[in-house]
Amino acid sequence: MNKGEEYPNWLALPPELTSSILRRLGVMEILETVQKVCRQWRRICKDPLTWRRIDMRDLGGVGGGSSHELEKICRHAVDRSQGGLVEIEIWHFATHDLLNYIADRSSKLRSLKLTYCYQIASEGLREILAKLPLLEVLETSYCALSVESLKVIGKSCPNLKSFGKTCEGYRRPRNESDDVALAIAETMPGLTRLQLFGNRLTDVGLNAILDGCPNLEYLDLRQCFNVSLVGDLEKRCSERIRVVRRPNDSTHDYPFDATVHDMDSSEDDYLYEDEIAPDEFYENLSAASDDSDLDPFDYY
Repeated sequence: MNKGEEYPNWLALPPELTSSILRRLGVMEILETVQKVCRQWRRICKDPLTWRRIDMRDLGGVGGGSSHELEKICRHAVDRSQGGLVEIEIWHFATHDLLNYIADRSSKLRSLKLTYCYQIASEGLREILAKLPLLEVLETSYCALSVESLKVIGKSCPNLKSFGKTCEGYRRPRNESDDVALAIAETMPGLTRLQLFGNRLTDVGLNAILDGCPNLEYLDLRQCFNVSLVGDLEKRCSERIRVVRRPNDSTHDYPFDATVHDMDSSEDDYLYEDEIAPDEFYENLSAASDDSDLDPFDYY
């Protein structure tokens, strides 16, 4: 700012513009900082419209906390949405109980993205997703998801338009498997976007997807090294699909570790990271929750 100029008064912004800005922040920023700024911002932060989208991605670098505390915070955010939750993304700490809690209170949910959520059993996930018939987007990155569960999910979520299943890529995979591709082709005909990063499908599975998913506009096959994608198959993909990410394409925009492994191993052999110890925020949270008359997330 130039000398003599006054700082802009954020409180003078129209309420709808302030609300639009604050909704772009993450759960932790809203609960830990934003709602404590002033009464006007607190009202916005308690408005159910603010919680139509819940972002609980990689929280380790911004306060983190134990999985138990993060789950408690996530439940509170879902409660604030008052049934209006449309999108949610969770990294690391999602459990069967938490997803059941979300599904039972979020009949309008259209987008669910889970990453590194090792505690969720495949069978439990399909039971939960059966409660979400309006779901349009489902992404599972480094999460267990069986073929049978995929079939149930496809049939339970007829509005599914975007699906992603991410695994680690292996340059020389021991086993070729088209089971996932065939399940998708059989039960997800409405897909317009599909990501199968690191999958073991072959040309047979890819042809089945092209037959079963005629509306595809985006297909990500990066690190799917069993797919040849040459000749007639390549022509078919390029003519039918607007964007095709090929097995050896760049991973510069991929949000996770894209290291290619030379030797194959079980997809279940993932390392579990230690939970991050709660910081002062969670200590305050526990203390506040001891008083039944107080909302432990209200610090204003």
